[in-house]
Amino acid sequence: MTRPVVCENLWKSYHFRQPVGVKNLLLGHAAPAETRFTRQWALSDVSFSVSKGQACGILGHNGSGKTTLLSVLLGTVPIDRGRLSILGRVASLLELSAGFHADLTGRENAVLLGSILGMRLAEIRARFDAILEFSELDNAIDNPLRTYSAGMIMRLGFSVIIHSPADVFLIDEVLAVGDARFQEKCRHYLTEFKKRNGTLIIVSHNMKELAGICDEGICLDLGQVVDTGPIEGVISRYSARASAASPGKSAVAA
Repeated sequence: MTRPVVCENLWKSYHFRQPVGVKNLLLGHAAPAETRFTRQWALSDVSFSVSKGQACGILGHNGSGKTTLLSVLLGTVPIDRGRLSILGRVASLLELSAGFHADLTGRENAVLLGSILGMRLAEIRARFDAILEFSELDNAIDNPLRTYSAGMIMRLGFSVIIHSPADVFLIDEVLAVGDARFQEKCRHYLTEFKKRNGTLIIVSHNMKELAGICDEGICLDLGQVVDTGPIEGVISRYSARASAASPGKSAVAA
């Protein structure tokens, strides 16, 4: 089976160093232990793969490395070592406003984001009616983006990326905004995208959402893969660890 996304032993450091005071140095005290927000390695020896027609959900508490991993897959953050293979065209929605300009209209921003995703102007124009129809923004499409709510921005961004000629979608929590009906519409599209042999990688804290879309899952903690397998099992074990975790420990939390 073809695997459009393959990660082998990925390491990524932000070269963070916790300062040690002069007193601690003189007394021989060690540097404070690394935590989820203050550690050298954002990703440590991460390996996984995703097949065509499958969706992989990435779980983990805040600061576990999920967004860094998506940024690595997108190519906006370089790795220090390891091997990364992405086959096909990639479209991402990692931040609601990414690729948009607040003073441009929704229509102009659709053209801007489409261009960033590698679409030619003729392609964007040919697909614009479909983009507008899916977004349901109607006449608001000609208003400046700064007048949009978070839900409206999500509608526009999601509508543009799904009409791009992408083989792999990277999505980070964006389905958490907007009304429930449109969220369900997006989930239905992603399910159909998988049926057309599309590949999805989704980060979310919504376990129900991940279980409904994803086939496989990986759980990150302190930048390391601590669990992998069918999504139902990964979610179950993640929830169990979260329930067992006591305050102050590094165990995953919901």
